[in-house]
Amino acid sequence: MTAATSRLLNLLSLLQTRRDWPGSTLAERLGISHRTVRRDIDRLREMGYNIQATMGPTGGYRLDAGSELPPLLFDDDQVIALAVALQAAAVTGVGIGEAAVRALVTVKQVMPSRLRHRLDAVDFTTIPAVPGRGFAASVAPDVLVAISTAIRAHETLRFDYTTGGPAAAPPLPAPRRVEPHHLVTSNRRWYLVAWDLGRDDWRVFRADRITPRVPTGPRFTPREVPGGDVSDFVSAHFKGSPRADRWPCHGKVVLHLPADRVRPFAGDGIVGDLGPDRCSLAVGSWSWVALAAALNRFDADIDVVGPPELADGFARLAARNARTASGSS
Repeated sequence: MTAATSRLLNLLSLLQTRRDWPGSTLAERLGISHRTVRRDIDRLREMGYNIQATMGPTGGYRLDAGSELPPLLFDDDQVIALAVALQAAAVTGVGIGEAAVRALVTVKQVMPSRLRHRLDAVDFTTIPAVPGRGFAASVAPDVLVAISTAIRAHETLRFDYTTGGPAAAPPLPAPRRVEPHHLVTSNRRWYLVAWDLGRDDWRVFRADRITPRVPTGPRFTPREVPGGDVSDFVSAHFKGSPRADRWPCHGKVVLHLPADRVRPFAGDGIVGDLGPDRCSLAVGSWSWVALAAALNRFDADIDVVGPPELADGFARLAARNARTASGSS
């Protein structure tokens, strides 16, 4: 790479990291003169970058959006993040799968070999979103690479694991030891499905709470997840079901609301039209009280069709709310 080309790439990288750059600061960071900065800015403009001159004591530059897509510059973590996002988009079923695959091929063609190897190590399963799950949680690309590499190599993984919440507990003194089997993404979160050697059972770990330890442990013989389908297994875990991909508590009610007012908020429930003022709703949750509470969000009269456990859930919720309203414990 020539000195001039390298300088242009460094200049472009700086312009992409913040909104406004004083010309004197750019010259100092790049070790060049103000005149060279102006000349390089003109070259980037010829390449399609919309770079505006800014007012001020020393003048400056701002990289704005343009009418066409010019060549882009990404750092290593951005390249991995972009490629992982394209890989996930290709299986989401939202109509962009083919375009995502073509974009992924394009990105991989120009990747340095060190990044291509990291990306090839990241193999994951995307499963549908489950109502009621939490918000997105960021995971460092190196963590995803470490987890996926251990999965592909069938090597025992050791890691520290933190609990959630604002007062999260520190990592356990002894690391968790697991046989990693699947990396899963859902609801903008990442999960590791693994056989926990310390608990002799399957576990689902949030990847953003994992701090891998090195080196990895001995190789293991992969097991089959219960039911044979990792997507169904993780979906069942999210729903609080021990194995099957269904809510452990499932009931049916009649809501005194028109069906078109209920459908947008029914999640994975099934809505039946019973006329202008009523509709049926069959829906599930992880407990009967949780199901009763979820149905109360419609702020309407409710008739329980069944089962009796749902009516009991409403009764327990009512008693609990009465105690809360009276201030008693």
